[in-house]
Amino acid sequence: MWRNRNERPYERTGRVGRGTEVEKKRETYARVLDYLPYGHHEDTRPVYQKKPLVHAIGESKFVLMELSPKKDKVPVLYEKVYIGEGERDVIDHVVKKLRYDELSPTAAVELAYVIEEIVKGDEQRFIMVFNNAKPITTRLHTLDLFPGIGKKLMWAILEERKKGFFSGFKDIQERVKGLHHPEKIIAKRIEEEIVDENIKYRIFIS
Repeated sequence: MWRNRNERPYERTGRVGRGTEVEKKRETYARVLDYLPYGHHEDTRPVYQKKPLVHAIGESKFVLMELSPKKDKVPVLYEKVYIGEGERDVIDHVVKKLRYDELSPTAAVELAYVIEEIVKGDEQRFIMVFNNAKPITTRLHTLDLFPGIGKKLMWAILEERKKGFFSGFKDIQERVKGLHHPEKIIAKRIEEEIVDENIKYRIFIS
C-alpha cells in the first residue's frame, strides 16, 4: 500500500484551460491535516521504534503528502509549514506523495476545511478562476465543472464578467445574483478532484 520512501513524485503538470502548457513546480508550503506521533497504525513495531509523521496538503498544487517532522517538533492542524529548498523550521523532509485513500481518518475529515482556508487565504489567485474560465468543448464550459453552478448561473457570471473582471469573492457575490460563497464552491471542486482520481476534467489538479 505504501510506496517507496525514496520516490519524490510531488509534482503536477497541466490543467483545464491551459492548452498544451506544461507546468512543473514543487510545493513550497503545506498545510497540516494530521499529526501522527507514532506513525501509521498499521505499523506493528514497538512504540520506541516508530517515528512521527505528518499528513499534509500542498498550498500550490494541492498535492497530498506525508512529511517527517524534525525532532521535538509537533505541528498542529492547519499549520502552514515550509517544505521548500534550504533550511526548514518544522519539517525534516518529504517522505512521499499520498493518495486520498491513504490519508489518516483525521486528515480525510479535515481536508475540506483546510482547502477552504487555503482558498480564502489567497483570494486574488482563486478569483482568477472565474475571470479566466473558458469553454472546454462546444457544449461544456469550465464553469460547468463547479458544484452548484448550472447553465443559468454560468451565463450570469459570463455576462457580468463582460463588464469587467471580478476583483474578489465579495465583488462576484454582489454582481452575480444567486452566487453564494464562491470560496466554498472552489474548495469543493478542489476536493472533488483530489478524491476522484478518475474525474474527466480537471481545473486545479492534473
